[in-house]
Amino acid sequence: MHIKIYFSDKPLYLCDDIDQEIAPYVHHDDAVFIDEFSTPAIKSMIHEIKLDKIHAGILYHTNLEELKKAVFKKFNLIIAAGGLVLNPSRDILFIYRRGKWDFPKGKLDPGETLDKCAVREVKEETGLQHVRLIEPLLVTYHAYDENGKHMLKETHWYLMHAAGDQKTTPQQEEDIDDIKWVGKKELDKYYRNTYPIIKDIIKEHEMLQP
Repeated sequence: MHIKIYFSDKPLYLCDDIDQEIAPYVHHDDAVFIDEFSTPAIKSMIHEIKLDKIHAGILYHTNLEELKKAVFKKFNLIIAAGGLVLNPSRDILFIYRRGKWDFPKGKLDPGETLDKCAVREVKEETGLQHVRLIEPLLVTYHAYDENGKHMLKETHWYLMHAAGDQKTTPQQEEDIDDIKWVGKKELDKYYRNTYPIIKDIIKEHEMLQP
């Protein structure tokens, strides 16, 4: 098993096994592989994954949960939730935010449940009013630095359905400029200007389809 943390577009894999997704990176010159479980090793990986010449990292330890706890201690954790939203034609809703095609998401409010947060954020960022949560999809991790601190955003993604032919309104105060319903045949065009996390969410959704 593995946990994937994105540093910008670069994946850092925390793993207790070298699976099919990780194996191609192991011997690449532009990837870092560390199988030492120690605080200096973790600090070294967090430093190296940010270097321009490095495009992937692998931290291996036989106890994945122990490794996860040790790595997460180095970050300030932010919890968020969002949605992959389908319409009756099974098109996928994309928002255009800060120059990239993205999915609606946002931070968890105090006392709020993850599923309620996901639905609220979708409604606020898109203007959709009739949204039904279907099922959880996956949890993603994105690391970044803010005011000299290591931040880690843990986002819980849900599959949702938007009823009927509803009007969408981009939430401009959240820097959202456009909203599109995208059919499966059009996805490649949007993949050229999106984040790897978005591709992971769609891939997970496709794998769950009967």
